Amino acid sequence: MRIALAQAVADPTLLKPGQREASLENYRRHLLAADPQGRYAIAALVWLPHQASPVHAHQTWCGYAVIDGALSETVFEWDDTQDCAMATRSQARTRGAVSFVRGGRGSIHRLGNSSDAPAVSLHVYGVPGAHIGTHVNDVVRAAPALV
Repeated sequence: MRIALAQAVADPTLLKPGQREASLENYRRHLLAADPQGRYAIAALVWLPHQASPVHAHQTWCGYAVIDGALSETVFEWDDTQDCAMATRSQARTRGAVSFVRGGRGSIHRLGNSSDAPAVSLHVYGVPGAHIGTHVNDVVRAAPALV
């Protein structure tokens, strides 16, 4: 999957202009393709400046790559004693970066665009296309950030 994602994001014709359209309310997901047997769905996510996902695990496996711009990924660990996710590290994901996570609370993260320019990422999820909005993210409670 890592090789396929890296090859896909290297193609400047991968997305049509309409698949790069953003939303002012939240990052926008464009379904690009779905396996007819329901094994996976592929989507482009468009992130305006300072938009971010909630802190979440995945109900399924997920691979993603950054097509344009840069994203910041914060990784969390689940703390049973606090019953919440605790941030452990953040890292920049620039154009061409590829990542893969398995489903479950062993891979909790938050993606966001902390820059002043739009960003676009390509995601592959192990769900049918019709379930991409409901069966991917497992939103979890995160501990308040320490200042």
